[in-house]
Amino acid sequence: MQRDNKAFAMLTLLFLLPAILLAQESDARGRYFYKKEYIPAELPRFADSRHLLPSPVWDENPQWVELYWKAWEIAFSNLRQPPKGSPLVANWIDEGLSPQVFQWDTHFMVMFGRYAAHIFPFIESHDNFYARQHDDGMICRILNEADGVDHHWGLGANYARTINPPLFSWAEMEYFRFTKDTARLAQIITPIEKYVAWVEKNRRATGTQHNLYWSNGQASGMDNTPRDVGRPAPDGDIHSATDAMGWIDMSSQIKMCYDNLAEICTILGRKREAKEYRKRASSLAKRINRYMWDKESGLYYDVDTASVRTKWITTATFWPILAGISSPGQTARLVSAIKNEELFWRPLPLPSLAANQPHYDARGRYWRGGVWAPTTYMTVKGLQNSGYEELASTIAAKNMAVMYKVYESTGTIWELYSPEMPIPATDATGVQTVKPDFVGWSGLIPISMFIENIIGINADATTGKVVWRSTCEKRHGIEGLRFGDVVTSLIREGNRVSVESSGEYTLILNGRKHKISKGRQTIEL
Repeated sequence: MQRDNKAFAMLTLLFLLPAILLAQESDARGRYFYKKEYIPAELPRFADSRHLLPSPVWDENPQWVELYWKAWEIAFSNLRQPPKGSPLVANWIDEGLSPQVFQWDTHFMVMFGRYAAHIFPFIESHDNFYARQHDDGMICRILNEADGVDHHWGLGANYARTINPPLFSWAEMEYFRFTKDTARLAQIITPIEKYVAWVEKNRRATGTQHNLYWSNGQASGMDNTPRDVGRPAPDGDIHSATDAMGWIDMSSQIKMCYDNLAEICTILGRKREAKEYRKRASSLAKRINRYMWDKESGLYYDVDTASVRTKWITTATFWPILAGISSPGQTARLVSAIKNEELFWRPLPLPSLAANQPHYDARGRYWRGGVWAPTTYMTVKGLQNSGYEELASTIAAKNMAVMYKVYESTGTIWELYSPEMPIPATDATGVQTVKPDFVGWSGLIPISMFIENIIGINADATTGKVVWRSTCEKRHGIEGLRFGDVVTSLIREGNRVSVESSGEYTLILNGRKHKISKGRQTIEL
């Protein structure tokens, strides 16, 4: 009888062991983040929230306003709560792809989510990743919604596919410029620092001359990119390669990360750390320009383990513009490549793979030519920051026009688009159409780029400024734009600008400063 009891106890233990291990793992995860459990909160509905969202005015093409509202409608339908029993700690906006949450999709979704920060805390979508961070700092790029476990798509042999572009700090800072929530910066600084320390240990190509940062198609988010062709891989999948090839996007993103960390530390009064992060960013920028810049072609390339530049031309070459790595002269060369019809200036710019490259597919084939919102947004923001506002606006308008044309014929927004035809792109098979109802980062174009680059309004609560590049002759502007504690409406009709505001700020309109006070006022141009 005693032996039977022991056997029963052993069987019970074996049965419960997975749950025990999961519980232990759960307890050990997320120790650097303050939020430990989910506090239930209702999800807002689009129908109830629409009147609280900023309302664009664009009489030149009012159909684009229709697309703007469709994007928000889909976005609100993708708001999620953690399933019962899940260790996830916050409501989030879902990418709408599968029952997992994806790291770099989330980074870009909070970029347009900041326009509705007063309705739903989009930035807290990051919290589920911080709460599932490993002790060594690693945050897996994909988590199961049901149990918070690292999804196998995000792992691979030698953790080859573990992380996505390290953009937590960039997304946090861009969101901060709308909210001025310094308390949040204090909450997220340690998880991000631990995460970057993991990247330094596990993704820097030590032992190479270039000493840059390696990645692959899966980890970079550019899933089936031909940049991986010829690389060795531990699991036989070249898109999970682990050789110490320096990637231009990954290296530029780390530079951005150090810049953002320096800024966060400065805000939090951590001067010594801020100085160290600026030093790292500067050193990395010099290495990128030394090893990755090609004077002959005017492009940045990946470098192999022997520091030899590869010749694949993809939108990754534009990350150094946004990262502040390229000089004015180098940026001008990159702009020439953007405008080159043989490379990126296709009927719909910017294809993820240049049109003159092997494997380029006119129907998209995912990252072999497809036009994606995140890389388009990244390039447009880099151009805007570098003084190429007109080109940034043109790219945004071309994307908006094609997106609306496809919306007219299909009734929805898609994961990505063909660079040659006004149709949804094909996936990696080249046959099946990509995901519909995708907002998702595709919301960047009809929301963020519509406001920031087509209407031309950019707000910053940390400086108390709204910069408006107004070039349209027809009535245009925005109503109910909220940044920080201010809610404002700006409408231009002819040479008259009507402004209404709940508080004071500085409006820089086509280069001229105007002090905006509480109430209503009119500016004559």
